Amino acid sequence: MTEAAPKRAAREIAHHPATRIGARAGYAANGIVHALIGVIALIIAFGGDGDGDQTGAFKAIGGAPLGFAALWVLAIALWALATWHLAEGVIVRDPRGDAKGLAKKWGVRVSEWGQAVVFLALGIIAAAVALGARPDAEAAAEDASRGVLTIPGGPYVLGLVGLGVGIGGIVFVVMGVRHSFHNKMDIPDTRLGNAVTTLGVAGFIAKGIALVIIGILLLVAATTADASAAGGLDGALQALLGMPLGTAAVGAVGIGFIAYGVFCGFRARYAAL
Repeated sequence: MTEAAPKRAAREIAHHPATRIGARAGYAANGIVHALIGVIALIIAFGGDGDGDQTGAFKAIGGAPLGFAALWVLAIALWALATWHLAEGVIVRDPRGDAKGLAKKWGVRVSEWGQAVVFLALGIIAAAVALGARPDAEAAAEDASRGVLTIPGGPYVLGLVGLGVGIGGIVFVVMGVRHSFHNKMDIPDTRLGNAVTTLGVAGFIAKGIALVIIGILLLVAATTADASAAGGLDGALQALLGMPLGTAAVGAVGIGFIAYGVFCGFRARYAAL
């Protein structure tokens, strides 16, 4: 059977050398962002100020000499990675022809397209900061939650979003514990490869914990109908900071994000594209 034109075009895009190079650059860019978030989290843990999220990382880059140029490079790399994930979502095949195989195909497709949306959005934020914008992720999260709460059934919708984010966080933790990221990487069986695996485990668990807390914040906002309870990554760090041993917890998450950032740098090299 002849392959459909959209799938054929997507395959050509995904397998084009330029797209693969761009995707690897995107992984490296994502690593830089996460490493900076980790550094900011450590600053917060030790009593400093900062936005412990992607916007905070982009603002920090923008404030450096030639930061606007670096932000445009990051934006382009992240958009390239989004393009690769989008194409991969189109060309995914059925593992087998039954209903279970169809469900698995769509699960992979939704995952690929979801990642494409995330990297597209990150690229847009980087470009916006390069153009002089100073977005506030926490205020945006509260405003979005407030808007959802005003619609009929809004608390249920927001609760489902929070549940989804929390489940996503659990998935990250499980991926770290089970080394599932190996499935999409060609990690060598060497000391360096073992170090990359260790970084991946620490990074996935740290990011998963942060996502779980964000999900909890959204669930609290939904159950109390209080949008101010919602928050993003920076809100999750602040929530951790207010708990017993919060300083140590935020510090551990910061180290985990730095580990994830370094891991993404190695992923740029070892990703199975």
